[in-house]
Amino acid sequence: TVDESELLTVPDGWKEPAFTREDNPRGLLEESSFATLFPKYREAYLKECWPLVQKALGEHYVNAALDLIEGSMTVTTTKKTFDPYAIIRARDLIKLLARSVPFEQAVRILQDDVACDIIKIGSLVRKRETFIKRRARLLGPKGSTLKALELLTNCYIMVQGNTVSALGPFSGLKEVRKVVLDTMKNIHPIYNIKTLMIKRELAKDPELRTQSWERFLPKFKRKNLKKRKEPKKKNTKKEYTPFPPPQPESQIDKELASGEYFLKERQKKRKQMEEIKAKQADAVKRRQEERNKAFIPPKEKPAVKTKKVSTEKKIDIEAIKEKVKNAKKKKLGALPEEEVKLKMAADEKKKKKK
Repeated sequence: TVDESELLTVPDGWKEPAFTREDNPRGLLEESSFATLFPKYREAYLKECWPLVQKALGEHYVNAALDLIEGSMTVTTTKKTFDPYAIIRARDLIKLLARSVPFEQAVRILQDDVACDIIKIGSLVRKRETFIKRRARLLGPKGSTLKALELLTNCYIMVQGNTVSALGPFSGLKEVRKVVLDTMKNIHPIYNIKTLMIKRELAKDPELRTQSWERFLPKFKRKNLKKRKEPKKKNTKKEYTPFPPPQPESQIDKELASGEYFLKERQKKRKQMEEIKAKQADAVKRRQEERNKAFIPPKEKPAVKTKKVSTEKKIDIEAIKEKVKNAKKKKLGALPEEEVKLKMAADEKKKKKK
């Protein structure tokens, strides 16, 4: 009896045996070929590294041709090719080279435990500006988010134009695709990165392999965005009525309603003149008010009481008297009297000794 948990897990260090010529001694029956186009800016790089591409594919007996006129790369099998999957790997290699992946990374696709995934993200977002913002969010500040994703998934990720090229183990590619698609759906990659970090720590514990990890994984709630701003002018639909709108009144109808129609010509003119004079009087009044605004004095600011600075200082009279006395004793350019007397006494002592 074998424990089911042992059957579900792969032993550490186990590796699938490599495919050799002994597995397929007769080779392939038909010749297969794949071709892909590349952009103009990749021409110089491909021309430089093409000998290395031919050498790497030559080990698997696959021919590679570079057509600079048409801008295409072609890979074909030969009579010596024994691995049927080698042409698929060669096709992925030229696809990665066309998507700006460097040769040092793209050549890893020829290994058995490495696969690639080219995710198309151009058609996932409608607006171009939104697409550029979300693509930049995937890269992160100075590429930090992308670097963290590479370390957690053990994959090489290249964001170029409308596609994301990933290269690494199958389990890592699955996680990369999920993170990239979620980012394009406006889910920040930091949430998926946190989940991946927790899964990485849980995988180290052999007891938790057969258990559900839902209780350990974080659950992020979506924040409700603010409601859309309502327009200033709201177009309200009028109620439907089968009757046509009423006919607009003419000038005669308005005069009949107000009674002006029955007035005499002289009375009509007088009324018109009165209306004109009333309008003129209003205009004169408005003009006069505007002119008078210049003569209205502005409001004065309230006066702030300034604190009186005390100018009186205490004068030490005794100290001034002493300074004056000392100044009188001293003569300009000559020594004081005490110093002169001391010098004279010293000179007399010297003479006596002699």
